Amino acid sequence: MMGRESGYVVPVDPVIGGGVKKKGVGSRSWILMNDSGNETILDVDKYAIMHRVQIHARDLRIIDPLLSYPSTILGRERAIVLNLEHIKAIITSEEVLLRDPLDENVTPVVEELRRHLKPINGNCEDQGTGKDILSQHDVEVTEEDESPFEFRALEVALEAICSFLAARTIELETAVYPALDMLTSKISSRNLDRVRKLKSQMTRLTARVQKVRDELEQLLDDDDDMADLYLSRKWAGSASPGSGAAGSVAASWCFASPTIGSRISRASRASLATVRADENDVEELEMLLEAYFMQIDGTLNKLTTLREYIDNTEDYINIQLDNHRNQLIQLELVLSSGTVCLALYSLIAGIFGMNIPYTWNADHGYMFKWVVTFSAGLSAVLFILIISYARVKGLIGS
Repeated sequence: MMGRESGYVVPVDPVIGGGVKKKGVGSRSWILMNDSGNETILDVDKYAIMHRVQIHARDLRIIDPLLSYPSTILGRERAIVLNLEHIKAIITSEEVLLRDPLDENVTPVVEELRRHLKPINGNCEDQGTGKDILSQHDVEVTEEDESPFEFRALEVALEAICSFLAARTIELETAVYPALDMLTSKISSRNLDRVRKLKSQMTRLTARVQKVRDELEQLLDDDDDMADLYLSRKWAGSASPGSGAAGSVAASWCFASPTIGSRISRASRASLATVRADENDVEELEMLLEAYFMQIDGTLNKLTTLREYIDNTEDYINIQLDNHRNQLIQLELVLSSGTVCLALYSLIAGIFGMNIPYTWNADHGYMFKWVVTFSAGLSAVLFILIISYARVKGLIGS
């Protein structure tokens, strides 16, 4: 494998996971990790990737960072195309191609792949004795309880994306609850703007979590889609004697004696029989997807609870604002009533202030105090009547 790709393969530096960038590794870089524990950095174009994993260009566009595609898990004949937020990978039955391995969000995924994708079964790459090769292959045939390579890689990706979204949700919760409490205690433009920004972040995060959840739910609802993800099973089914290209691949993959070849043929026939018997059995993958579906659904429930808390706080704020508005309306009613009464008093004073000759003013100067007293009393009585009427009708509080 290394020899065939020598034109564009760069060996992995042991410290690449520690943040040391390799020259020439850009946005088109990939990291290849196979089932033997080997790692390789590839800086290739899309045509080389398409030729290597045997997928169409439309499938490769799904994991193009320059294009906006929703979260997707596609099962193809020889590969699984995975697009989960920042995790963009192609998984085959024996290797994983992960895009942009030096990205700060992708680096933890690379570390998890290094830990989980360790070789479980022996292979035939070592040129040891025939007995060692046969014993290793016997272990490979008999270890039916081990998860296939593609499932282990898929599990790492699902665990990474679920943990990433859960962490973002926790961060959002730690920011939202104090902001809402502060807004409840003091309604101000600054607090309102802060809550508005947090609500926008929550809406975007909810949409991202919803897309991942919907993709997992769609897979769980369709057994055929889940069956397409069993790459090892399909490879075993196509590796029967006389199967053409698959048989030649198996022969070149393990160069051995005719005795070993006969053992491989018997193992292929046994695997083919198992595939035909269990071709509709998707229980293992279903259990895997259900576990992470429950995890992502729990994250979505947290966001839903957070949205409900925000909505309840908004309702409480609106009730407070309505109460303040009602108090202002009541105050306006009281002031308007007082203004009407004072206007009446001013009207009487204005009438008596006009330059109109009348005879009783000269002889009865004491009438001035009675007019002033009567006008003030009439205005006060009118104000009391208006306020009492408003209270009876429930226009102002008691």
